[in-house]
Amino acid sequence: MTLRAPIDLASLIREVPDFPRPGINFKDITPLLAEPRAFRAATVGLSSPFAAQDVDVVVGIESRGFIFGASVAERLDAAFVPARKPKKLPWKRLSVEYQLEYGTDTLEMHEGAIQPGARVLVIDDLLATGGTSWAACELVRKQGGHILGCGFLIELSSLRGRQRLGDVPCHSLIEFA
Repeated sequence: MTLRAPIDLASLIREVPDFPRPGINFKDITPLLAEPRAFRAATVGLSSPFAAQDVDVVVGIESRGFIFGASVAERLDAAFVPARKPKKLPWKRLSVEYQLEYGTDTLEMHEGAIQPGARVLVIDDLLATGGTSWAACELVRKQGGHILGCGFLIELSSLRGRQRLGDVPCHSLIEFA
């Protein structure tokens, strides 16, 4: 058996200055997605802390949270539920409006997607100010679900998104200041 060196996931995140607007340094995950071993390491890293918690549902936040969330759900033998931007879901929806660092936005989920008492893990690619993840957790709570935690590929710690999530356990694989 050949031993492989551990994968440095952070080295596969490309920083794109001034995108989508001046002053924003976008964290591009596409180089990581282009490396199968890195993608596998990321999904294993996101699912492992929750493997013994009997996760019923993984909620993936649009859009990059879908990529990781679906894979994490498969690993945990859990259902996958998308949390989407407005007017993207075809059925009856619940909505939550939340604050962003540069305005407001809305997140939606199908009514009945989370059963009362379901044990839920929320997955996204990035934790910044925490608004989007907070909204996803609120959509779960509105349906009677129990939040086990949130998992993120990247956390921008200087923006203190964990504080916005309160006592929800958070797990991040990569931290940038």
